[in-house]
Amino acid sequence: MRYVSHLFCPSCGAVSPADRIMNLCEVDGRPVQMAIDLERLRSQKGRDGFWDPSRPDLWRFGGLLPLDVNDSADRPHIVALGEGNTPELVYEHPLATSLGCDLRVKDEGRPHPGFGANPTLSFKDRGMAMTVSMARALGLKRLAVPTQGNAGDALARYAVAAGLEAAIVMSPDTDLPVLGSVAALARLHPNLITLDLVEGTIIDCAARVRDHYVPQGYFSVATFQEPGWRTEGKKTLGLEMAEPRGDRLRSRTWKLPDVIVYPTGGGTGVVGMAKAFDELEALGLVSSERPRMICVQSSSTTPIVRAFEAGAPDITPLPPGTTIATGLNVARNVGHIHVLRILRSTGGCALAISDAQIRSTILTEWRDRRFAWSPEGAATLAALPQLADRGMIHRGDRVVLVNTASPEKYLPTIRDCLDGGL
Repeated sequence: MRYVSHLFCPSCGAVSPADRIMNLCEVDGRPVQMAIDLERLRSQKGRDGFWDPSRPDLWRFGGLLPLDVNDSADRPHIVALGEGNTPELVYEHPLATSLGCDLRVKDEGRPHPGFGANPTLSFKDRGMAMTVSMARALGLKRLAVPTQGNAGDALARYAVAAGLEAAIVMSPDTDLPVLGSVAALARLHPNLITLDLVEGTIIDCAARVRDHYVPQGYFSVATFQEPGWRTEGKKTLGLEMAEPRGDRLRSRTWKLPDVIVYPTGGGTGVVGMAKAFDELEALGLVSSERPRMICVQSSSTTPIVRAFEAGAPDITPLPPGTTIATGLNVARNVGHIHVLRILRSTGGCALAISDAQIRSTILTEWRDRRFAWSPEGAATLAALPQLADRGMIHRGDRVVLVNTASPEKYLPTIRDCLDGGL
């Protein structure tokens, strides 16, 4: 943790020591973040000397992360399973052609030659790789997470690799491949992994973590409930979108997308990417211009969409609905206030997509392009017509859609959309 200076609350400014094991800010109950000493990093590493493009995983960003794989004190704590460094694929689509934009897909769900690969086939591996590594560094032995599915799968995998205990609290209605993966790890490693099935949504699971596991000495790593660890893992999505690739590699030119379309449940990725871009600007690697951040939600559960359209600074939660995009079924989260701030500051927006649109997109794209979308990722592609109508995409824009996981994790729910099989 050489370059971490302290923890801070973006809402009220309260500061805590870098190694403080805490959940929310004790002053205002909002999420905290980790502050990287960027001046010291640049003075010691140069403009982008923290970056090692030869390393095939997210740890390529070295000192810009809380744990630096190049530091002898940090290295023993890092649990690296190949996560991150996923490709940004050019995506040929008729609407992108008509708009004249450069449409890309950040594909988190399947391995591609020459890149890293998320071990549980989900972007949740980024946050949990960092979380478990930080837990080891700070001496924690027991972690607990309420989850819609993929975060629990990721925590279970990394906890086993690290030799830590983990309680995974999820609904029995979780997508069967994810449920089966966690159940298998619990069966194989009963001394490490506990699978606790709780009826309801992630809100009910969070209450179970708070009331049952925390009193037993488990540390909650629910979304935004840990001191910025998951945010630091997710910020690597933004760092990878900005890092020199292709023609920019020789000149080491960092460049941000013009538009990022992100499927948003809790919103850790939105906050993490925004933090990444601010840090890159402070290091002199990018300008003050920011990508227009677009949050896509399921039409059954729309806290951010409703708050954005109402001009409200924070959400007003309503009971969640049901959706095949289970990662989007988050009716309330303490970090949504920061997501809304980022949307407005970047000139972005929030919009809702129906399950019918998601299913149609998965089916059409698999049939026509043999590209496999997760339900959450498909929602971002389904949002393109709305974004075009709102004038959010301009000719020449580099537009990045985030396909957050493999569709295999959602079978059999979406099997009918994948004619011919994966």
